[in-house]
Amino acid sequence: MSYLGVGVSPGNVPVYHGSDLKVVDRRVRVAELILRSVICGLALVAAVLVATDTQVKEIFTVRKEAKFTDMKSLEFLVVANGIAAAYSLIHIVRCVVGMIRGSVVLNKALAWVIFSGDQVMAYMTVAAVGAAAQSAAFAKLGEAELQWMKICDMYDKFCNQVGEGIGSSVIVCVSMVMVSGLSAFSLFRLYGGGNKRGRKTSAAW
Repeated sequence: MSYLGVGVSPGNVPVYHGSDLKVVDRRVRVAELILRSVICGLALVAAVLVATDTQVKEIFTVRKEAKFTDMKSLEFLVVANGIAAAYSLIHIVRCVVGMIRGSVVLNKALAWVIFSGDQVMAYMTVAAVGAAAQSAAFAKLGEAELQWMKICDMYDKFCNQVGEGIGSSVIVCVSMVMVSGLSAFSLFRLYGGGNKRGRKTSAAW
């Protein structure tokens, strides 16, 4: 016995049929597509902001140019955002093609590949943002005990643009963590035994 695609078990526990599972999969795919689009766009913006940021100052007739290659953490941030943008673009194409073809449900092998890739990307973006934020804090606040001067007092424009890049990277990082959660959901739901029990229960009723 069922109503609107939901079977009712003897214990009054709703059992979802295959059509309902496909609806859930489509919603997960749409959410994934949105998040990956955000990651791709903002990661590209962050990489461009940091990579193109320069400022020249004259210190006692010596011209000194500040650029992102002066700090290894900013180099890591640019590379990580570039990889995240390219990686997300590939998955955007995959999501769009899958939605057009109607093949929404993943097989286990592909789900494992996506899950593993998303985990690596999430850890990489977290590490890049953490390292860049720490370097930015030292540049902004200095360190009196180590006699590190406040670099941002001299290169204010450079620091402001780097800050914008780090802000975009933070959103990329959070979105990547959310995507890795969606890929984990998509993977481990394939191992659930509830689907088989649901089919047996609905067949019996």
